[in-house]
Amino acid sequence: MTNLWILLGLASAFLLATGDALTKRALSVHNVYLIAWLRLIFSLPVLVALLFFIPVPHLDNTFYRTVLTALPLEIAAFILYTKALKASPLSLSLPFLSLTPVFLIIVPYLVLGESISLPGAFGVLCIAAGGYMLNIRKFSEGILAPFTAIKKEKGAIMMIAVAFLYSFTSTLGKRAIEHSSPVFFGIFYYIMLFVLFTPVALFKSRGHFNKGAIRATIAPGMLDSFMNLTHMTAMSLTRVAYMISVKRLSLLIGVFYGYLFFKESGIKERFMGTLLMLAGFIIIVLYH
Repeated sequence: MTNLWILLGLASAFLLATGDALTKRALSVHNVYLIAWLRLIFSLPVLVALLFFIPVPHLDNTFYRTVLTALPLEIAAFILYTKALKASPLSLSLPFLSLTPVFLIIVPYLVLGESISLPGAFGVLCIAAGGYMLNIRKFSEGILAPFTAIKKEKGAIMMIAVAFLYSFTSTLGKRAIEHSSPVFFGIFYYIMLFVLFTPVALFKSRGHFNKGAIRATIAPGMLDSFMNLTHMTAMSLTRVAYMISVKRLSLLIGVFYGYLFFKESGIKERFMGTLLMLAGFIIIVLYH
């Protein structure tokens, strides 16, 4: 199926947004490092169990070098993302995550020699612009409100760094997949991420362990395991920029969850952003 990656990308976006929605309430009452770490823990049982049912591919030096290069960047992005959510309002930090697809027009070309079509690039930019607009709380504050907040909002600066780092980790992930297999890499990478993040999480969350945090992260963690598998498989089937652009539709789903479960306002104001993201998605599907 030629466009299987589209279905997998949409599934990945849905699983990510759902996991984030389930985690949102927990972050308001529990330590952010503890929640992030527990979410990783509960994603592992499904992934580790799969190791007994999939073949282990031949792993060359390129695979190991790529993983070792990507992991420090992934952990840095993971920590910065957590700090950005805590340091600034979502409406002034999260829009910058939409910059990842823009960076992915350039980074995969430099690292993998992977280029995209002109219509595809336009679709990527539409999704990025739409994702940015989705998270502007009120247009009356100005469409450039998040940019004007950079000077006073540390979270905005950190989220720009996260978007940039993700463009490299996604690209390096594609290379690692090419030298292994999508499912194996997804499992191996998550296990290594957990191992390396554990000392940081234990240090930052000491004294905060409780049963409530554990209960709150079981479902998000399990959703993350399937998100990981759909993400990696989709990544192996298409250009990195296209896959991540489709996955950024999770921002759109997140807006819907915000309204449905947390009674967040501004749905009508985000209508233009929704249209832009859907237009970009259609362009990528038709002309990628």
